[in-house]
Amino acid sequence: MNLKGRNFITLKDYAPEEIEYLVDLAGKLKADKKKGITGNSLKGKNIALIFEKPSTRTRCAFVVGCVDEGAHPEYLGKDDIQLGHKESVEDTARVLGRMFDGIEFRGFKHSTVEALAKYAGVPVWNGLTDDYHPTQILADLLTMKEHFGYLKGLNFVYAGDGRNNMANSLMIGCSKVGINFTILAPKCLWPKEELTALCRGYGEKSGASVTLSDDVKDVHGADVIYTDVWCSMGEEDKAAERVALLKPYQVNSAMMASTGKDTTIFMHCLPAVKGNEVTEDVFESAASVVFDEAENRMHTIKAVMVATLGDTENV
Repeated sequence: MNLKGRNFITLKDYAPEEIEYLVDLAGKLKADKKKGITGNSLKGKNIALIFEKPSTRTRCAFVVGCVDEGAHPEYLGKDDIQLGHKESVEDTARVLGRMFDGIEFRGFKHSTVEALAKYAGVPVWNGLTDDYHPTQILADLLTMKEHFGYLKGLNFVYAGDGRNNMANSLMIGCSKVGINFTILAPKCLWPKEELTALCRGYGEKSGASVTLSDDVKDVHGADVIYTDVWCSMGEEDKAAERVALLKPYQVNSAMMASTGKDTTIFMHCLPAVKGNEVTEDVFESAASVVFDEAENRMHTIKAVMVATLGDTENV
């Protein structure tokens, strides 16, 4: 499959078979790395890594992924360049596009990564915006496929803040590949109706259902229970309000037992606030695959770079 030159901004832009191709490519690159085999598909490439927001997994995944495949990563923090301050995003994009072969952006406004993609002239990858976090979803899909052996037909429940970038992106990714998707959240934190309708359309094609519920009993039958922090970066002032609102949706041992399955796994994109969205005992339990997910950020991000910028013939 040829994805050369494509941006990776949101999974809305990718067909189900393209998403599955990236997951499978990541699995192959992971297996190779475990054998001590790294590649040179990005040899001679220079990659700009723009970070408005701090990061552990995204930054480390891009750096290691670049180095493994022969590229040079250049970290550009919010105080290192003029992006959107003394220089417009459009002008910064055109400058970096002439010096770098690919650009990663992690920050606040989704419009910023869209502008970078429009003007840079090289592949641009979304490392997280306020609206979407597509690289995380690839890691989640790879983790589920490794654990269950398949994706289509799994029952997935996301509990917590149902309108943040993770809920949005998970709903897109799951509905595209045929995973039945449920958001458990108070109605005031449900995703936008426009996005929900779009994902239900994806689900009609893939055979997946998309359900919004405020009833925690709807975890019954779940193969996966997923959660995220109750306050995203930049929303710290809402912490007390969110804790009160979302306490009934905490992932705890009672919720895990309510699935009626002893095979249900727990997932979290990290970092976690233990005692809020998830209890310590669930986080540390045998059902928790959170560190598989964290590692898989590297393999899936590497796959995105290799597929859109690198030489895939020898992978």
